[in-house]
Amino acid sequence: MMFAGKNTHSSDVDMTCSLGALSLANPVLTAAGTSGHADELSAYFDLSRLGGIVSKSVAIFSTPGNKAPRLIPLGVGMLNSVGLQGDGIRAWIDRDLPALKRTGAKVICSIWGRTVADFGAAAEALADLAKDIAAVEINVSCPNVEDTNRLFSHSPSKTSEVVQVVKDCAIPCFVKLSPSSAELVSVAGSALDAGAAGLVLVNTMPAMAIDIYNQKPALGAVSGGLSGRALHPIALKAVYDCRKAFQDAPIIGVGGIFSGEDAIEMIMAGANAIEVGTASFLDPQAPIKVLSSMERFCRQNKIGKVSDLIGAAQL
Repeated sequence: MMFAGKNTHSSDVDMTCSLGALSLANPVLTAAGTSGHADELSAYFDLSRLGGIVSKSVAIFSTPGNKAPRLIPLGVGMLNSVGLQGDGIRAWIDRDLPALKRTGAKVICSIWGRTVADFGAAAEALADLAKDIAAVEINVSCPNVEDTNRLFSHSPSKTSEVVQVVKDCAIPCFVKLSPSSAELVSVAGSALDAGAAGLVLVNTMPAMAIDIYNQKPALGAVSGGLSGRALHPIALKAVYDCRKAFQDAPIIGVGGIFSGEDAIEMIMAGANAIEVGTASFLDPQAPIKVLSSMERFCRQNKIGKVSDLIGAAQL
């Protein structure tokens, strides 16, 4: 596909996004864990201008998270080992969800658990909130807690089990997968076969850093998750591979998106929508700036619908 340089009026650009039964005003979402539990980013822009807000992952139980240090900036991105700190899903429903609802944004609740039963209990807590929550993001892939070699998303069967207990909440469920699995496409297929509404690709990559002056791991939990620009090519390949394997599956691409060009690249790989994460730590307005940049790219290149670019780079 070749692009021209002629501008069209902004009203000519259709930015709407379809994720199966879920319709969004545009394809830009926040990434879980990077914009808080509630309306924290609303101090910087109108959250309702985005396609949706993905909350920080919550479980049926509360957790204090990992010991410090938890965040380390790197030249190629960022390491985090926050450990999914939170007060639990019932506290989120009572305290944080109302603040998000007042913004007018579409809310996507990210959930996690240590067992399949934990995921089921979190989904049960959301079952009566279909009017308040547009979708559930199932975080089966966080490398920041417990045994990083036994992630749910490393197992097609375990991922399937989680989806089966969550989908009963009657809210569209999207499964967030790990880039560290050698069976990523198989795991994605098992999630879709089990009833997932779509895929979120990808979570952070397990990684670590060494404090050479104190001769010890730089993170308090030893290892954590690598995000930012270094993750972008990895996320692109995951999206590309899964779009090739599952032509009709709704896919949300996430990983190292800092600009509209990064987002367009992800959509051309096969994503229907994208999430902006680590960029928000550098600039809290990053999600809305990415959206504006995507619109500008479409205008400048005479693209009437951003959805026409989905999978454009597929061979």
